[in-house]
Amino acid sequence: MAEPAPVTVSSEEFLAMGRKVLAEQPFSVLLGAELSALSPGRVTLELPLRAALRQQNGFAHGGVVSYLADNALTYAGGTALRVPVVTSEFKINYARPALGVRLVARAEAIAVGGSQAVCRCDVFAVTDDGSEKLVAAAQGTIVRLGDAKAQT
Repeated sequence: MAEPAPVTVSSEEFLAMGRKVLAEQPFSVLLGAELSALSPGRVTLELPLRAALRQQNGFAHGGVVSYLADNALTYAGGTALRVPVVTSEFKINYARPALGVRLVARAEAIAVGGSQAVCRCDVFAVTDDGSEKLVAAAQGTIVRLGDAKAQT
């Protein structure tokens, strides 16, 4: 991975900036997403699982798992590129039903260029006792917002 430029703010300030962005995303607020770790090209995004986010069998809805992966990929790519970004594409593989009290997505940029970053993400379900099980793996391409706007 190409290393992003050094951060000129403290790690606490960088995380606070990321949380500010998350708070400005109405859908993320609606779901209750929480940004627990952020550094250039890496992120941990969490989501408490409540009844409204589950499907009829009690698993986290696939769309909720997919949201978490997509947003984590975008944070990883955006912090690596250091520009406003959007997801150009992503693929997700569901490994098992997401059962637990919380979902945790950990993403990282694995290839960073001038206008895009390829990122990967693992999503885990966390149980009451704190154990984690992999429920999904995703990979996506994150692009500069200006590049995405030019295509519309």
